[in-house]
Amino acid sequence: MDTSKGLPAMESHRDLHIWIIENLKMVPVPRRAYRNFFEEHCYIVLHVPQSLKATQGASKDLHYWVGKEASRDAEDAACSFVQHLQEALGGATVQHREAQGHESACFLSYFRRGIIYRKGGLASGLSHVETNMYNIQRLLHIRGRKHVSAAEVELSWNSFNKGDIFLLDLGRMMIQWNGPKTSIAEKARGLALTRSLQDQERGGRAQIGVVDDEAKATDLMQIMEAVLGCRVGNLHSTTPTKSINQLQKPSVRLYHVYEKGKDLVVQELATCPLTQDLLQKEDCYILDQGGFKIYVWQGCMSSLQEKKASFSRALGFIQAKGYPSYTNVEVVNDGTESAAFKQLFQSWSGEQGKNKNPRGIGKLLQVKLDVGKLHSQPELAAQLRMVDDSSGEVEVWCIQDLRRQPVDPKHRGQLCAGSCYLVLYTYRNMGHIQYLLYLWQGLQASAQEIKALSSNAEELDLLYHGALVHEHVTMGSEPPHFLAIFQGQLVVFQGSTAHSGKEQLTSATRLFHMRGTDNHNTWTEEVPARASSLNSSDIFLLVTASFCYLWFGKGCSGDQREMARTVVTVISKENKEIVLEGQEPPHFWEALGGRAPYPSNKRLPVDMSGFQPRLFECSSQTGHLVLTEVVFFSQEDLDKYDVMLLDTWQEIFLWLGEAASQQKQEVVAWGQEYLRTHPAGRSLATPIVLVKQGHEPPTFTGWFLTWDPYKWTNNQSYEEVVEGSLGAVSAISEITAEINNFQMSRWPVSGRAGPLAQQALKGSEDSSENELELGPKADCGGASTSRSTSTSTSTSTSTSTSSYPSSPRCLSNGGLPREQLMHQAAEDLPEGVDPAHKEFYLSDSDFQDIFGKSKEEFYSMAKWRQQQQKKQLGFF
Repeated sequence: MDTSKGLPAMESHRDLHIWIIENLKMVPVPRRAYRNFFEEHCYIVLHVPQSLKATQGASKDLHYWVGKEASRDAEDAACSFVQHLQEALGGATVQHREAQGHESACFLSYFRRGIIYRKGGLASGLSHVETNMYNIQRLLHIRGRKHVSAAEVELSWNSFNKGDIFLLDLGRMMIQWNGPKTSIAEKARGLALTRSLQDQERGGRAQIGVVDDEAKATDLMQIMEAVLGCRVGNLHSTTPTKSINQLQKPSVRLYHVYEKGKDLVVQELATCPLTQDLLQKEDCYILDQGGFKIYVWQGCMSSLQEKKASFSRALGFIQAKGYPSYTNVEVVNDGTESAAFKQLFQSWSGEQGKNKNPRGIGKLLQVKLDVGKLHSQPELAAQLRMVDDSSGEVEVWCIQDLRRQPVDPKHRGQLCAGSCYLVLYTYRNMGHIQYLLYLWQGLQASAQEIKALSSNAEELDLLYHGALVHEHVTMGSEPPHFLAIFQGQLVVFQGSTAHSGKEQLTSATRLFHMRGTDNHNTWTEEVPARASSLNSSDIFLLVTASFCYLWFGKGCSGDQREMARTVVTVISKENKEIVLEGQEPPHFWEALGGRAPYPSNKRLPVDMSGFQPRLFECSSQTGHLVLTEVVFFSQEDLDKYDVMLLDTWQEIFLWLGEAASQQKQEVVAWGQEYLRTHPAGRSLATPIVLVKQGHEPPTFTGWFLTWDPYKWTNNQSYEEVVEGSLGAVSAISEITAEINNFQMSRWPVSGRAGPLAQQALKGSEDSSENELELGPKADCGGASTSRSTSTSTSTSTSTSTSSYPSSPRCLSNGGLPREQLMHQAAEDLPEGVDPAHKEFYLSDSDFQDIFGKSKEEFYSMAKWRQQQQKKQLGFF
């Protein structure tokens, strides 16, 4: 690349572009080799959002990646190229420095099937990837949870340990060995990476075997020992990963960076919680997230020289602090800050940063609720935090004597601050009945009552067969939908008076604060009866034994006054005297204990428009929460073994996969720990919503670009996927038989296989009678029917085809709606549709969206692999 000519040639329709630094030049990497990284090189990765919902202001991400064996000259060249690219791309670009094995979540999220670290340099490897290359022997160490990586290690039993996954790649045969301490989720993700290698590097024709239990996989173990030799001694224990748990992240410090004469000054400015106004447009700042990550923020009016020095300043800061050299660096420009950067601040105004939310979700608009729109536009439901128009059925229980007691419908909107309540809301969404269970916790409730609230919610959930979505709500932080279901009649009293239908005590002086403008957002709370509780923006009801005043603050609106006149009848049936602020009678102030200062300024709503949703995988290490972020997330990132945390800032969603081992109480505790340790000093009263797989409300699904409610209809378990891979048992038997024929039961003292074994297992494409050819010799009889779950295996009869199915093409341009084709029995299909090729009648755009590839690519795949994908997506 000639940096004087601006941007290198790029295909505009692609979102990801990768170059390798070779001989200090930028060389494009073939697309099929995108996830392969050689340890002796540096790479440049550019991500340009291509989503249909991405706005024109969405920022680009520009990374330079440093292999652990890369030279200093290569890194300097990569850094220089990134600077030139940054200038050519313009200001709306976030820059990153990545080190092998310590990449940022943003970088790892580009490679959903995992990253492959390859030994040596490109010259020693000849090419990044050679499809259908069988002349290979290597051992890959697979590790990671949501972001999986595979690194080439020594071909020896010494490389193995009990807690990780290892892949013995023999060209035509790939054996995945799962350590006895690995979880099912890790095994499943390892198998996904193995299958992707089979597809990309072997054209789908390699055999895969899985060793979960060595005693039950004798044939596979015999092949492994033919290559690795007999194992001597016990396996190593798992090498602990250096995961950054949530407790280590709150330490955030902001430094002002400026030049004073010839010296560079780095001055500590503030520690958490940080506020956005600390960042001045004329300056540059370094934000240190506890040594875990270093951010450099560049003001829009800072000098070009300062911007060019950003990486060198960050690396100098890392060295001065004694942080590891692999510490991640992110350089952000004023107005194009990443979601992770913004969430390090207490609040973030979207006005200061003009970049739009890349998920197409703008400011919350005060619109008239339309149930039709909420159902057809889940992104609107998520934005408004409303599953529907609140016209569903409501049931309320109060926790009394640690048991739930039903509340009379006449009083179900009257809650007490010293109690806890269960509020069950039933509604219909796209023709299905769904449930939302609010666990409302009063601020004066005891710890015993709060614990009983959760246990009673569990009992109720069992009655509904686990279909309830649990939302934990704290008094004073109720979500909009909770307020709406009470139609403006929600009143929260002090104390814990039982709901017996009797009138509330009227002997004492009581003051009620009324807020809201309509039936969907109005609620009333009893506050201390003193003048300092008043607020000029709102309306208050003062009740004593002898009189009742309705006080209108100067800043209240006509809508507020109208709603107040309706609500006061819930609290008191007595005649009310209207009092305007500034015209109060003496009795009014006497009842409140005398005059006192109170807020008189207009209360402005908090601007949340600058925050974007973030998705994390949750796990636990030594008892503490460990988070792994997934950037550019989609429904594909939700796996049934996962617990995922979706932070929309105003709510925390915890998604529980159907096969996750964690209990609901543990998951909710993770959400509480996340809020408690968040560097921005988040409110512990933020609602926490527990969502179970298959019962997602629109307020959750609306944060995803697309959502397929049928995605998990035919979801296979890990065991089923592994069983599908055992279709290669005949091929494995042939390999084992040939090993026996070669008499490889005696091993050299070194523990490595002898030259005869190495020759037999090299899997050369030019096979001879003395070499093993795994695959073509396998018996394919009935193979196609036995591989309905086929993870991996193929045989000599699994040939590829580039032809389309022999079916009518009259609809191939426009296509039929996907709803008429997906999950439909033959008799329910439109007239003229061939049941064996339902997918062919999709439009090209729908086909690409559902299958993730074009029709040409799909029909060029092996027949058995086409059938497998059709079954998974509801077209079989």
